[in-house]
Amino acid sequence: MGLERAVRLDGKVAIVTGSGRGLGLAFARSLAAAGAAVVVNDVDARAADEAAAAICAQGGKAVAEAVPVGETEAAERLVATAVRSFGRLDILCANAGNLRDRVLWKLADDDFDSVVATHLRGTFTCARAAVRQMRAQESPGRLVLVASPAGQRGNPGQTAYAAAKAGIASFARTWSMECARSGITVNAIVPVALTRMVATMPAFAPYAEALARGEPLPDSLRKGAGMGSPEDVAPLVVFLASDLAAHITGQCIGLGGDRLSLWSHPQEIRCAFRDGGWSAEAIAQAWPATVGSHPESVGLPPMP
Repeated sequence: MGLERAVRLDGKVAIVTGSGRGLGLAFARSLAAAGAAVVVNDVDARAADEAAAAICAQGGKAVAEAVPVGETEAAERLVATAVRSFGRLDILCANAGNLRDRVLWKLADDDFDSVVATHLRGTFTCARAAVRQMRAQESPGRLVLVASPAGQRGNPGQTAYAAAKAGIASFARTWSMECARSGITVNAIVPVALTRMVATMPAFAPYAEALARGEPLPDSLRKGAGMGSPEDVAPLVVFLASDLAAHITGQCIGLGGDRLSLWSHPQEIRCAFRDGGWSAEAIAQAWPATVGSHPESVGLPPMP
């Protein structure tokens, strides 16, 4: 079987949350172009309808389901739409998200709750409903979760977003073990793309404007920062949904611009031992020459 045929998704059915625009729309379009029937989801009904119509106009199969993810009822509604419309469910891409950026001391409860409900709870409820359907079908399945560099490294002003995205990476590791016997793979992608959400950040706004004008992005961005368009990220979702990725699970995989990467999992990198345990004074004495000799860095790298 050639690689081109092996990444085809003919006969497969996918749900892509938050796919009315941005990354989600690129994911839905690419999955449909590879042969999958797609349930397009968005909180904006018009955006969802237009995205589904555009996919159908290009010869693909798609239906729209406008509902904000987070609650169990929304997740079950999405799965029911997939089964009612196309007979089954094989792929979930849990992409829906939002931003409420504030530094810690200015972050309101409602803003924190909104981000966590959409990203973290939305991923959880949709994944649970999807896995229940896949197990009932007794067929392999694919969960593609969407993490973020901010969740891997931290980023000032993104308390809720970074925490939720870190949780999603942990979901992938945990669920990959729980779902293995059912033949369901679970991976988190770490996309870096100039979406409308990213364009709200001052450092990236000029690049987003240039991209919207059809101008090519410089190598310093595509390679140095590993950042490009949403369409640059979409092939990773198709690959992970394909038969070629049946052996890949529990991973955090990055793609952006021209850079494809694998992120490490948290693990101990240094340890020290002391007979009888540790006192605060003993930790202070040992720290500089043992576990604290090379502290880990935090934050995203500066723009090249």
